[in-house]
Amino acid sequence: MAVCARPAVWRRRGDAGRAARRPAETAAADSRAGKRTLRGDASRRELLGALSGALGGRGAGPQPPPRCSLLELPPELLVEIFASLPGTDLPSLAQVCTKFRRILHTDTIWRRRCREEYGVCENLRKLDITGVSCRDVYAKLLHRYRHILGLWQPDIGPYGGLLNVVVDGLFIIGWMYLPPHDPHVDDPMRFKPLFRVHLMERKSATVECMYGHRGPHNGHIQIVKKDEFSTKCNQTDHHRMSGGRQEEFRTWLREEWGRTLEDIFHEHMQELILMKFIYTSQYDNCLTYRRIYLPPGRPDDLIRPGLFKGTYGSHGLEIVMLSFHGTRARGTKITGDPNIPAGQQTVEIDLMRRIQLPDVESLRNFNELSRIVLEVREQVRQEQQQQEDGLGGGEGRGQQSPREPQRGSAQPSVEPPPEKVGEPGDGEAAAAAAPAPEQPARSGQGQPFVLPVGVSSRNEDYPRTCRMCFYGTGLIAGHGFTSPERTPGVFILFDEDRFGFIWLELKSFSLYSRVQATFRNAEAPSPQAFEEMLKNIQSLTS
Repeated sequence: MAVCARPAVWRRRGDAGRAARRPAETAAADSRAGKRTLRGDASRRELLGALSGALGGRGAGPQPPPRCSLLELPPELLVEIFASLPGTDLPSLAQVCTKFRRILHTDTIWRRRCREEYGVCENLRKLDITGVSCRDVYAKLLHRYRHILGLWQPDIGPYGGLLNVVVDGLFIIGWMYLPPHDPHVDDPMRFKPLFRVHLMERKSATVECMYGHRGPHNGHIQIVKKDEFSTKCNQTDHHRMSGGRQEEFRTWLREEWGRTLEDIFHEHMQELILMKFIYTSQYDNCLTYRRIYLPPGRPDDLIRPGLFKGTYGSHGLEIVMLSFHGTRARGTKITGDPNIPAGQQTVEIDLMRRIQLPDVESLRNFNELSRIVLEVREQVRQEQQQQEDGLGGGEGRGQQSPREPQRGSAQPSVEPPPEKVGEPGDGEAAAAAAPAPEQPARSGQGQPFVLPVGVSSRNEDYPRTCRMCFYGTGLIAGHGFTSPERTPGVFILFDEDRFGFIWLELKSFSLYSRVQATFRNAEAPSPQAFEEMLKNIQSLTS
């Protein structure tokens, strides 16, 4: 059958019709197509930007949209891209497709994540011998136990402690930090391992207890809740010694105090040492730990905040955290004793009340120091009384009860001390004086310093110059934290790394020296988190 061609006039009419319809009917279609093009270009630009960021900023500047999908990139380029992403994002990436999942088994990716996220500097290629991959190390060791890294305080009654959990090579190790032997406050910290976690020849991490002297043995770690975990030893017989409790005590005494019981002539100190051994050894390394943070610092702080070792009479050396809170500075015990437990505030310093002490010869007279400090205390009491009267609470607070009210010169008014502070109140020590002139703390200048006659000090090798001093209070109490009370004292700033405190009522001098150690994973996420942490550790022993 022949097919007749449509007349030209018909074709012209159809073209004219389509042309007539174009403005009205195709405008919307053109708009939709334009939007799709814009969205497509934006998506391509986002993808290009993501790839550029993953590759460390390669190809800076405007580039044409990529003409291939991510799947079409060469494997070596994908390895580099994936290795630059956080390890926590990679499992989701592995679910995209088989190709991504296969590439994510490349050990180069996980070796980089172990190094950049957890600081593993070991030659991870050694793992090939054991059959454990870097991916296993990341997923089953580092990532799984990441929540226990950082600083912790063990719940050992009043004694507390300082635990630092770190990645050490191919291990995660919990190191207990111990002060140097009394009274050598400037010596470096000591430390011993309590537990370790490693991944060697198995496909799951192994927890081992390191307590005792018979080598690593079976242990267990349980993450109780956020910022809290516990350890348990499953073979406590490894903690026992063949010589029984006497041998265990002698060994502990040498490690804890660096001496024998016969070397300690003070009967009260012997009782305190024996009491601590009996109390702490009953835990058998089955402990609960709560996270602590290092104090945040500001440029205008008197000195850099942080951890310090301090002398505490018959209790030996203890660890204190110095932090700044506006016009106040506080020293919080990280380790403690039966009188003032860990978590309590051992000293509090009023940074608005500088104390101008007389010359060295006058300071040798303890009564002169006492007069100056008690004048300041009476002034503080009167200002607090006026503030309470102004608020309608004119009853007063008799617990301050100054023993020697004296006239005092006017000084800046400050808010009342917010919380208690703490010093070991074993009653045998005495407070010391330290003169400090009105000079800038960071000026490097100093004034001669000497302890008044009759003031006791565990360490006679204290600094003989100081920069400045402030009025402060210290907490003393009876055994078992009974009848705690705040007593006046003097905070003495020696230099950036050392300060002292005068316990006026006890006639005792405590010297503090900075803990010279670097701690990872110990920064507070916010100032509020740090304040909350201080309240929590104090409430446990209140």
